Amino acid sequence: MKPINCGSIQIQVLASGNGWLVVDKPAGMTVHNMPGKDLCSLASAYLQYEAAENGQICFDPDFGVNPVHRLDKEASGIIILAASREMFRFFSNQFQSRRVIKRYAAILHGLLENPEGADLWGRWRWPLSDTAGGRDNPEGPGRRQSSETLYRVLEHSVHYTLVEIELLTGRKHQIRRHAKLSGHPVAGDKRYGSTRAASYLKRNFDFDRIALHARALTLLLPDGKKPETIETPSIPGQMVELFQKDRNC
Repeated sequence: MKPINCGSIQIQVLASGNGWLVVDKPAGMTVHNMPGKDLCSLASAYLQYEAAENGQICFDPDFGVNPVHRLDKEASGIIILAASREMFRFFSNQFQSRRVIKRYAAILHGLLENPEGADLWGRWRWPLSDTAGGRDNPEGPGRRQSSETLYRVLEHSVHYTLVEIELLTGRKHQIRRHAKLSGHPVAGDKRYGSTRAASYLKRNFDFDRIALHARALTLLLPDGKKPETIETPSIPGQMVELFQKDRNC
């Protein structure tokens, strides 16, 4: 499908069907709460136009467009948007029953090693509250619940570690909080990492985002017989460039 145009920004549509679409959200764009400028507003206008043009996409104007799962404003990557109640329920049920595999790419500060050996997955198991914390209290206030994040080291540069991450639970800011607790916060994260480090990246590398990208989702699609994987074409150029520049220092 054609991308969603937003001024100079194009939002790639990765998959779609009657009452749903999957897009590659840019970093810094909020999913909702900014009518006319957020991802859901832009997707709604896009779907209404497509429905008028070819009639192939179901759009329920009473329901609008709503995200099926979370993706932080600061992060980029894959997110499912529902444009009907039926599709919202269909996808939400898979997330609630933990049948969806969620994979991310992230650049972390420091040289993280896999405790379980090369090419294997390590685990972060710090309990987290449902309420987000901050750099001084990443576990968050209130009652903490079991939380689990898998990580796999892909490559090291001079100052950073490129990792693949799989979420096994879904606490708010879970990857960012677990990364902070590990001693290796996500590069560019002003909330859980160092604001000084984020300022350094912006000043010296023109890097003004968080180095966290939702890379892929594996789940059952409507009318599908077995789970399929939808993924973004690549890791964002800003992240790749930061890692390559640091590796060549």
